[in-house]
Amino acid sequence: MKFRRLGRRQEEPEINLIPLIDVVLVIIIFLMLTTTFSKVSGLEINLPSAASEGSDTVANEIAVAVTASGDVLVNRQPVVGRDIDAIAGALGKAVPPGKEPIVVISADAKAAHQSVIDIMQAAQRVGLAHITFATQSPPQ
Repeated sequence: MKFRRLGRRQEEPEINLIPLIDVVLVIIIFLMLTTTFSKVSGLEINLPSAASEGSDTVANEIAVAVTASGDVLVNRQPVVGRDIDAIAGALGKAVPPGKEPIVVISADAKAAHQSVIDIMQAAQRVGLAHITFATQSPPQ
């Protein structure tokens, strides 16, 4: 025989939704904070290749070198002063007649980035628009 208790009903199983909602909200907040939004700029640049067989010397190029200490040499002649005006004057004197020359910047790996930017600004002041950077092949 089966006995039944008269005063108690059998409770129905219940799913507690509060912990589930808490976990979902934490996951949503985590995903919102870790998502990166990248903005693609419209600047396209062509970087020089470092793997080359060697370059032929071009008659209409101006070689500009920057040492690790920040000294600037234009066609192997030291520039007196490191300011943009002095560099622009040296570049203006080095411009050969005829075609527009190419400015080849060769900077030491430990040279300050500002030195290279100063050379680019000086070339812009003189009206030299063609600038390239010399690279060195990695040791093999």
